[in-house]
Amino acid sequence: MNINPNPQAPKIDVRVLYEDENCLVFNKPSGLLVIPTDKDEDHTLVNLVNQQHGAKGHLFPAHRLDRDTSGVILFAKGRDNQQKLMQFFKDKQVNKNYIAFVHGRVLEPRGKIRIPIKDFHQRQFARHLPAQSALTHYEVKDYYKDFTVVKVMPITGRTNQIRIHFAKIGHPLVGEDKYAFRRDFALRFRRTALHALRLEWPKMTGEGTIIVESPLAQDMDEFLDKHT
Repeated sequence: MNINPNPQAPKIDVRVLYEDENCLVFNKPSGLLVIPTDKDEDHTLVNLVNQQHGAKGHLFPAHRLDRDTSGVILFAKGRDNQQKLMQFFKDKQVNKNYIAFVHGRVLEPRGKIRIPIKDFHQRQFARHLPAQSALTHYEVKDYYKDFTVVKVMPITGRTNQIRIHFAKIGHPLVGEDKYAFRRDFALRFRRTALHALRLEWPKMTGEGTIIVESPLAQDMDEFLDKHT
């Protein structure tokens, strides 16, 4: 894998939120892909964390976040640990909490969104794939003039699930430009307003859990201040 830094890319120091013998947890900046989408792309989170923190061995992502999404992301130390951590995700043993800003006023203070969606990475094959069940829980945290702050707990892990589900119920994420038209909304934000707030997963010893949280990203925090 090519992990040479891109001289044109800005320098980014990726903050460590937690570390043990099996994993590292990082505070992902928005605007970064987790893994390369093609062989020539090296300005990715995988490459950055291996440049900055991979001296003791290669680090592998246990899951993904969208390019725009900031916050908690879990990396494994070595392939064996990656497989174990990925299995926790597959077995739904990982609890994920996000903070999202969504357009409009979400009337129900808490609820579930159960809408099947297509889960795919290769878009050219999407029309041939069946929709899969998808479930998202949410809880309203605060109301602002033109948007709602919600805590989001995805139960399944479909691609772009949170973005799709809130667009489907008429409350797309602030900054959304893939599943909604920006021109339909007065609010503007430079990215989709989604932050991975908290991650909880079992210890590999089988005793207890690990919980890691990330403070709200600075740009989202400033957006709240601007609209207070």
